[in-house]
Amino acid sequence: MSPYVRTVKTSSGATAVQIVHKSRRGSRDIEHLGSAHGDVELELLKTAARRRLAAGQGELDLGLVVGAPGGPLPITSSRMGCLLDALERAYQVLGLAGAAGGDEVFAQLVMARIIEPVSKLDSLRVLEEAGVTPVSYRTVKRRLPVYAKDAWRQKISAACAAHAGLGPASLVLYDVTTLYFETDAGDGFRESGFSKERRLEPQITVGLLTDQAGFPLMVSAFEGNKAETKTMLPVIEAFMAAHRLPDVTVVADAGMVSEANQKEIEAAGLSFILGQRIPEVPYAVTEWKREHPGEDITDGQVFTQRWPAGPNSSRRDQVIYYQYRHDRARRTLRGIDEQVKKAEKAVAGQAPIKRNRFIALAGDTHTVNRELEAKARALAGLKGYVTNLAACPGGTPITAGFVIGAYHRLFEIEKSFRMAKSDLQARRIYHRTRDSIEAHLTIVFAALAASRWIEHQTGWSIRKFVKTARRYRTIEIQAGPHNITAVDPLPDDFRQILDRIHG
Repeated sequence: MSPYVRTVKTSSGATAVQIVHKSRRGSRDIEHLGSAHGDVELELLKTAARRRLAAGQGELDLGLVVGAPGGPLPITSSRMGCLLDALERAYQVLGLAGAAGGDEVFAQLVMARIIEPVSKLDSLRVLEEAGVTPVSYRTVKRRLPVYAKDAWRQKISAACAAHAGLGPASLVLYDVTTLYFETDAGDGFRESGFSKERRLEPQITVGLLTDQAGFPLMVSAFEGNKAETKTMLPVIEAFMAAHRLPDVTVVADAGMVSEANQKEIEAAGLSFILGQRIPEVPYAVTEWKREHPGEDITDGQVFTQRWPAGPNSSRRDQVIYYQYRHDRARRTLRGIDEQVKKAEKAVAGQAPIKRNRFIALAGDTHTVNRELEAKARALAGLKGYVTNLAACPGGTPITAGFVIGAYHRLFEIEKSFRMAKSDLQARRIYHRTRDSIEAHLTIVFAALAASRWIEHQTGWSIRKFVKTARRYRTIEIQAGPHNITAVDPLPDDFRQILDRIHG
């Protein structure tokens, strides 16, 4: 059967023009030409459809011929409208446009980092494919040193802090990661050090400060051989000074805080919720077991141990909460069993002596350290949380539930680090000088803020949103003296997602 032209009303109120190809068996194939938002566009699309059906046949001169008779209408522009509009919306809502002073280069680099994280040079190709007229690479190189300056980074950080609505009682999360470089020699900034990825190459240490939802507030870079515990206090103090905050409550993992580091935090007068190392069975747990002989600790049970400051001490009163969880105990005990079995085999001469904490050395004699094993089993399932808060942010008395819940928000900052490393590929640093690296991290930081905002608004991961949104383009078609705008029809679920962003 011959194909024919039909019009269909869309959910947005536009009129879609389509060519329907039907077969004798009843199957059909629909070719979508575009959607019209007015009578002129509708007639032009109908004419274009009839021209396509009459390709190769004689045609009347309607004044629409642009190229060869019967040829396709030329596309004058094409852009990823849905994706670009959403990213521009996030950039504006977060105040990044104002903080950057309308800097076009910075905005383009941030958008390119979210769409497809590549090198600065290749970012221009990404922007062009998205439908943005990119700036020149020479302009990019000229502007990069500006983005590495403290004043610029503070403006971007201030915009994020203003959006987060921080106050003196706000919780902030802190953690670090490392980014390694494919080079052999260090230069004072890129240096070999402790790597979470167990890499030997020179690296830098990156400290990230977020609010309790994982929204980024500040990023700082340190030498790769600088201890993680030495990065937190400088970042917190710089953030508080920049935003004139008298106090914030810092939440950090136990691995981030040494005993000396905690004393420095206390001396600075900061409020904190920290993970607590447990070298010995806590007194509160020992007392409970003495008063409840033969009873098992219940899942989720919390033991409270108060640690008041002395009369001559400058620190605040502290409270340590110890929580027991069955799942944590099960995982820990399984690890202890495996290590003890290896230690027993090594002591019996059935396996080589390797590093194992349950092997005791006394001269040439090797034995299984049963005392250490018993202590490890007694600690299985316990985790400590220490705070110097006197009250919750709302003014209510401090509770174990608030402290433990706040500490477990650290998964949000871990998610931000995963996004920065995987979705935004922060590690793919093609720069070598410190200024260029700092500028790169500033761009990644702004892209992370926009990505987290989009995820919060939509409930989708940024990877899913970009992958979906980049499929739908807005196309400009020239038909004689007229320009026709054609858009891909959007599915209902994606239209709802866009409504959440632009609503």
